[in-house]
Amino acid sequence: MKKTLLSIFILSFTIASGSCIAQTRDSLDLKIAQMLLVGFRGMTLAESDPFLRDVKAGRVGSVILFDYDVPTKEYKRNIESPQQVRALTAQLRKAASESGTGIPLFVSIDQEGGRVNRLKPRYGFPASVSQQYLGKLNNPDSTRFYAAKTAQTLAENGFNLNFAPSVDVNVNPDNPVIGKVERSFSAEPRVVAAQAAIIIEEHRKQGIITTLKHFPGHGSSKADSHKGFVDVSDTWKPDEIKPYADLIAKGNVDMIMTAHIFNNRLDANVPATLSKRIITGILRDSLKYQGVIISDDMQMGAIADHYGLETALEKCINAGVDIVCFGNNLQYDPDIITKAMSIIKRLVVEGKIPRTRIDESYKRIIALKNNIK
Repeated sequence: MKKTLLSIFILSFTIASGSCIAQTRDSLDLKIAQMLLVGFRGMTLAESDPFLRDVKAGRVGSVILFDYDVPTKEYKRNIESPQQVRALTAQLRKAASESGTGIPLFVSIDQEGGRVNRLKPRYGFPASVSQQYLGKLNNPDSTRFYAAKTAQTLAENGFNLNFAPSVDVNVNPDNPVIGKVERSFSAEPRVVAAQAAIIIEEHRKQGIITTLKHFPGHGSSKADSHKGFVDVSDTWKPDEIKPYADLIAKGNVDMIMTAHIFNNRLDANVPATLSKRIITGILRDSLKYQGVIISDDMQMGAIADHYGLETALEKCINAGVDIVCFGNNLQYDPDIITKAMSIIKRLVVEGKIPRTRIDESYKRIIALKNNIK
């Protein structure tokens, strides 16, 4: 009799626990956490590290690695060798698997090639070339060769998300953040789209998700949105949207990153990242893109210097952004996860962000993560 009662108790506890887990998987906290991408410091993470604890608790859905730490001006951030990177990414993925959510972690990096190259040869990684180099060659075989090498390197070292290719059209070759640093394939939208399609295809073969950037086009800017407000109203060309339209129509898009540029021809009030007219009106409604949209780094000067964190979060999520990026490298805030989660949750509770917006983003993120190998 005692054994029977004990068995019933254990069964009841198991069912209750399972119900609790199911509720947790659908909780508002979990959905908000999946909307956060955050950077951190460390070549490895101690078990007591707050960031690792957040990953284990399922409080962050995506992470990003850098080699250079901007605030300290040192190449001592997350990358020093292939062996170390593989150990770090494995540690992060294992921590996410222990969260109990059953949701994998996006482990991301900016690896366009050329100047935007976190996995440098001096750390023991293969050499890369810039997108401008590939665009000038305009040789599909050459692009495929370098893209395959990059994708294989990422897969071998534990990454599953690359913030590349840049599909900014080279409207202004002297652009300090695009053209001048060889990040654009070409001034011809069709060349940009064709080159990007090859990059995406080779990454997909290795199970790496790619990201088109920076919508609706950063190629005409005369200033760097990392440093402050950037107005492209007089320089932006409609051709800058063509690579997106082409790639979306062909089903070649995993994720799209927004630009922090201001363009009063598209929205007279706010930069693109915060603009419902641009993100929902143009990208979702006009171009029919229904996949994941990620913001550019919300700590960049174009946003952080002009909008408070609460205003920026409210506007970008209501605009249609699914993942909010905090590289945590232009400035370092060890509490950014807690701050962002609490602000977003409060905005939902207060009705300033509809719960349906969180649900939409969560569904898109989970659908994309189902493609992780």
